[in-house]
Amino acid sequence: MEFQEKRAVVAPENELIRARLEKLERLRARGTEPYPHRFDRTHTAKQAIAQFETAEQKDGAEARVEAVSAAGRIVAFRGMGKATFCDLLDGSGRLQVMFRQNVLGEAYEMLRDLDLGDWLGVDGPIFRTRAGEITLEVHHLTLLCKSIRPLPEKWHGLTDTEARYRQRYLDLIANDEARRIAVLRSNIVRSMRRFMDARGFMEVETPVLVPVAAGGMAHPFSTHYSALNRDLFLRIATELYLKRLIVGGLEKVYEIGKAFRNEGVDLHHNPEYTMMESYESFVDYTDVMRMVEELVSTVAIDVLGAAVVNFGGQEIDFTPPWPRLSLREEIKKRSGIDFLQHPDIESLKSAMHEVGIDVRQQASWGGLLDKLISSKVEPTLTQPCFLLDYPVEMSPLAKRRKDDDRLVERFEGFVAGMELCNAFSELNDPVDQRRRFEEQEALRSVFKDEEKDRLDEDFLIAIEHGMPPTGGLGIGVDRLTMLLSGHRNIREVVLFPQLRSR
Repeated sequence: MEFQEKRAVVAPENELIRARLEKLERLRARGTEPYPHRFDRTHTAKQAIAQFETAEQKDGAEARVEAVSAAGRIVAFRGMGKATFCDLLDGSGRLQVMFRQNVLGEAYEMLRDLDLGDWLGVDGPIFRTRAGEITLEVHHLTLLCKSIRPLPEKWHGLTDTEARYRQRYLDLIANDEARRIAVLRSNIVRSMRRFMDARGFMEVETPVLVPVAAGGMAHPFSTHYSALNRDLFLRIATELYLKRLIVGGLEKVYEIGKAFRNEGVDLHHNPEYTMMESYESFVDYTDVMRMVEELVSTVAIDVLGAAVVNFGGQEIDFTPPWPRLSLREEIKKRSGIDFLQHPDIESLKSAMHEVGIDVRQQASWGGLLDKLISSKVEPTLTQPCFLLDYPVEMSPLAKRRKDDDRLVERFEGFVAGMELCNAFSELNDPVDQRRRFEEQEALRSVFKDEEKDRLDEDFLIAIEHGMPPTGGLGIGVDRLTMLLSGHRNIREVVLFPQLRSR
């Protein structure tokens, strides 16, 4: 019997669903269970192909691997008289399988009621066809799941970007790149954990629902806890809870987890994102810098095999050491503005206006300087580097420099014009910390639309018990995945990104 490649274009979707339901009933009428409980698979597609290639090196053209059980989703049908070929897709890749009428007998008739998207288990030997394709010859087939809804017309290259993000499962079926990124991201996180564990850090978990959304400059999401009749927030950072653990004597801690910021969506921002934050006793930001460049280069080599990657057609070299650049000097070089010479809002606003920066959306001094950095400095930072020593107004949780108390020991890591990480020598003077939080609260009441940190009284009480010198780090897992996968859009590396309502 003849089979043609099947595509969901011949009828409206509801008609195709009806036709599949009819096939489902025919299968059941013949005694086929379309939704069995399990299947004993011996090989993934990749393993089956690899085993055959090993046998071929030994036996040459006579190579054959017996008794292979594989399973996957049908993603292609090709009919050739009394033989039918299909491609099965599993988590490791594709495997071509061949059905022969003279081998399967009556079971061959089941193929009439199979469709693209169905899951199938197959048993039989592996050989290479005359066309050169490694193929499993099916001696026994088992329907594992009858799909009711057809794959999209362009399942073989789903191009509707919005559909890809909304229905990521279809993207994973259709696009090899989507599967590659999903696997890469998992490997990146695993490699980060290995690196941190090897350095003696302890992985911990801190609350997601918090009474005060502190530890960063961001607008939080709020919720209500009915049992306690209490308003809570989704955390914007893990910082203040991790530093409580430092106070408690856990000297090296880290957490990989979600944080949430009630902000817009763009190429680099998703309102829920994954970060790794770490805190280490008795070190400062120079030690953390060395750890970051070692971490990123190690992860790149671990998951990609090299510290040099291609990003947007440009080679990015993560090999340490990364350049250490003074924030003040970089701003002066790129704009001619020395922010320490413009300590008030109007002076800085005027200087920025003169170099062509639109300052209408920024009201506070810190907000203006952040705009200056993002406009003039960040786009120039292509190769991995660290920007050092931010003004105290922008860094309420960082320790002041010993030689200039207008600046703090803070760095941000940049790659390809994108912020990758943020780190401090952590402020452990409880009196100064309380003063800075109070200043942030005052600014927040004046500049209501700008992102400011919040006073967390319980954290202040914690560090009043004594926190040793500490180096802290926050590094974006999503952005690291973007850099190592070669994608500029954060939604490509988040399996289920936030999207606007339909």
